[in-house]
Amino acid sequence: MKTESVLEKVLASGQLAVTSECGPPRGAQMNKVKEKAEMLRGCVDGINVTDNQTAMVRMSSLSACIIIKQMGLDPILQMVTRDRNRLAMQSDIIGAYTHGINTMLCLSGDHIHFGDHPMATNVYDLDSVQAIQMVKKMRDEGKFQGGEDINTPPKMFIGAAANPFADPFELRVARLAKKVKAGVNFIQTQCIYNLDKFETWMKGVCDRGLDEKVSILAGITPMKTAGMAKYMKNRVPGMDVPDELIKRMSGVPKEKMAEEGIKIAVESIERLKEVKGVAGFHIMAIEWEQKVHEIVERAGLLPRPQV
Repeated sequence: MKTESVLEKVLASGQLAVTSECGPPRGAQMNKVKEKAEMLRGCVDGINVTDNQTAMVRMSSLSACIIIKQMGLDPILQMVTRDRNRLAMQSDIIGAYTHGINTMLCLSGDHIHFGDHPMATNVYDLDSVQAIQMVKKMRDEGKFQGGEDINTPPKMFIGAAANPFADPFELRVARLAKKVKAGVNFIQTQCIYNLDKFETWMKGVCDRGLDEKVSILAGITPMKTAGMAKYMKNRVPGMDVPDELIKRMSGVPKEKMAEEGIKIAVESIERLKEVKGVAGFHIMAIEWEQKVHEIVERAGLLPRPQV
């Protein structure tokens, strides 16, 4: 059995890829997963399914991915190393591939203290770079991390995350280089609001030739309100929200803020299209999935390539 990733094909074609995100519900609600995923049909090449995001218990990423796959869509399995050791991770990877899920994202995960179970034990048997190495070994060598052969290796298209804005900024490109060396195929970045700083990071990426070794999808999150912009600036670690953006959002009437947020997202995509090394966009419309189609359309990214 070999299933090929739609995202991989789009990126190989040289066309700009588009992915989005579906946060699973905090209960056994298949209909919630289906509702969110249906909003993304036809406008993205892959749908990330988060893995206990913000360290809060939700339906498993694997379970939600299976639901989305059965809808004829293309899920991207997110897997954090916070909650599982390497045995459990490899088991879930094989299980996912058995269901035709062929694209995944290797993450460390938000620290347990951010969530609703601060008394839980962090696992972190592997970090995100070691997780990439493990998946690559399973795929390319047909070997478990312990060295035994795998019967039918999982041919995963391997992704990871990057935050161009975290401190110290000067080490951000080097951090990406580690993931590239480990074998990652594509990167989805943190939400980009400071476009100048992102462009500086991308120049560093291209100067090292990393853009030729990995596909970088620029992260876009539309703002709903000025309050959301202020919250992300002041309360979300590793986020860089310029004061000008907050001023712009604050300068429109409350009933027009959502439209202004979408306009900013579309303008950002248009500008980032011209940045060397940007291979596509990851649109994280948090609990606002119904706006993704509009953003993709207004940014000139429809129709999606038929691969």
